[in-house]
Amino acid sequence: MTSPILDGLTDLQRSSVIALSRIEDYETGTRLFDEGGQADRFWLIISGHVVVDTRLGSAGSSPVQSVGPGEPLGWSWLIPPYRWHFGAETVAPTRALVIDAEPLRTLISSDSALGFRFSLALLEALTNRLQGTRLRLLDLYRNPA
Repeated sequence: MTSPILDGLTDLQRSSVIALSRIEDYETGTRLFDEGGQADRFWLIISGHVVVDTRLGSAGSSPVQSVGPGEPLGWSWLIPPYRWHFGAETVAPTRALVIDAEPLRTLISSDSALGFRFSLALLEALTNRLQGTRLRLLDLYRNPA
């Protein structure tokens, strides 16, 4: 599997992370997590697509971004109080590398070099997503419907 998160690790670090993981397959329309729920795992998407969404009260939810192959899904497992800030649902058959949060937090806490590299890769992915959001907002406000 190719992912900037794993590619930034040494072979030994990558093996340590993969040893904690499992591969899961999801059908289209599978709800992976809901806003406010316990953030107890982390996904690296292998194939398929997941839409991250936010609740709009009684109006339902609205998509925020799409996550595809090679990309990480879920950040809230890393920062207390470990609650999801968004929701996520598959929009295509999806295969993912899934890692339970507690053993991953323990691993990155016990190995500072791994924790640094892993956190840096997550921050890079988060920065890219924020830039994408910024561009979408600029486009939205330049071209209001």
